[in-house]
Amino acid sequence: MKKRIHDIDLFRKYPHEVQLELFQDLISTAKSTEWGKKYGFGDNLSVREFQERVPISTYEDMYPYIERMMKGEQNVLWPSKIEWFAKSSGTTNARSKFIPVSPESLEDCHYKGGKDMLSIYVNLFPDTKLFTGKGLSIGGSHHPSEFNAKVNCGDVSAVIMQNLPIWAEVMRTPPLKVALMDKWEEKIEKMVELTVKENVTSLSGVPTWTYVLLKRILAETGKNNILEVWPNLELFTHGAVAFGPYRQLFREIIPSTQMNYLEVYNASEGFFGIQDQVGTEDEMLLMLDYGVYYEFIPMDQLEEEHPQTLALDQVEVGKNYALVISTNAGLWRYKIGDTIRFTSIDPYRIKISGRTKHFINAFGEEVIVENAEEAVTAACEATSAIISNFTAAPIYLESDKRGGHEWLIEFEKEPSSLEQFTRVLDEKLREVNSDYDAKRQNDIALQAPLVHAAPKGTFLNWLSHKGKLGGQHKVPRLSNTREYLEEIMEVNGL
Repeated sequence: MKKRIHDIDLFRKYPHEVQLELFQDLISTAKSTEWGKKYGFGDNLSVREFQERVPISTYEDMYPYIERMMKGEQNVLWPSKIEWFAKSSGTTNARSKFIPVSPESLEDCHYKGGKDMLSIYVNLFPDTKLFTGKGLSIGGSHHPSEFNAKVNCGDVSAVIMQNLPIWAEVMRTPPLKVALMDKWEEKIEKMVELTVKENVTSLSGVPTWTYVLLKRILAETGKNNILEVWPNLELFTHGAVAFGPYRQLFREIIPSTQMNYLEVYNASEGFFGIQDQVGTEDEMLLMLDYGVYYEFIPMDQLEEEHPQTLALDQVEVGKNYALVISTNAGLWRYKIGDTIRFTSIDPYRIKISGRTKHFINAFGEEVIVENAEEAVTAACEATSAIISNFTAAPIYLESDKRGGHEWLIEFEKEPSSLEQFTRVLDEKLREVNSDYDAKRQNDIALQAPLVHAAPKGTFLNWLSHKGKLGGQHKVPRLSNTREYLEEIMEVNGL
């Protein structure tokens, strides 16, 4: 672990050299693949030539190649044999994405990220007792591909767990056969039965599903809080959704000032960031030696047919960028769908600011997920509320009414005043987003938000209806259409 901290310090000090060396290694490794031959990777490409030759790709662009790989073809996008595909839950639509997972990406990206998370944590807390107990993680499930029984597809958590070495399996709970069960309700019950008997010192997973499990454990054991079940619990490693709106939820169920929370940026496409400082909520060190070459699209270029991308040495603090990656699993100039904002460039630290498709911009207000989560967190603090989930959508202009935003929020603890909650939500949005503020001036374009308190279980009912319980599935925070909001309300009879 000490040696790895030294390596991390090296890419902190020489970020551009590390990224350039990695880029050249990716190009050299893939030069004999079908993709490499198509774009002339054998010509000792410079970064500029690479950007000129290779188009920025969406999943739809790459799917014909990925489908062939799922049917068993090899050496298409990457030379190593690929038998695993991570089923992406980046969207709650019926169509899923299948992301290739090469042996290199599994070992040098996903596993490396997990080991680095532990290294960074131990470096921050050298007196930790983390290794005296077990880590509890909620995984997804995997299954053979519909195209080829020798190829497996599943949540990235399931892919990682299935391929863990024996020594790592000994350190975690529940057993693999339970962790990878595909029926969510049965899995939860079995996890409760088995894990309450263990000395759990750490948790990892998506906040929403982790909280569901912890609540079920309290209901089953009759305990008042989780520390009465696991007194040595000290760490929750979380990702996939912003933790701000959930922070108070976890403080109440794990009432300890000694409990630590570590944010990670781990997606189906790769492991990208780890919180490396205490007290920097949602801010993560961009990991530069994981077999991922990064490019960044400025937001004003996002809708362009051929957007200009920036290299790491061209980005600026405080600006939002769409993330583009080339990886050691054969994703080339792939637009992942996330937007990030740099909080520092020495070293390079980022915050996830949203999704390229999850925003509200029906009236030029350009509200992104980060804005929404800041506003919800402020409103919760002002009214002693605790939320479990939310979504928001535009209210379209009609001849007899102004436009606005409609929010559906499920509270774990109701606000002292829904009216005050709505007012603070609106005020915080105006504070953090000048475009929203301008549209709200004198209610010219936008009226005050319309907030509904949803009955408990609303979002779980919808996810169950969609067949999306468990794993890394999550509710879309924002949408520029009313599709999600109206479907959620219809499924729940609201």
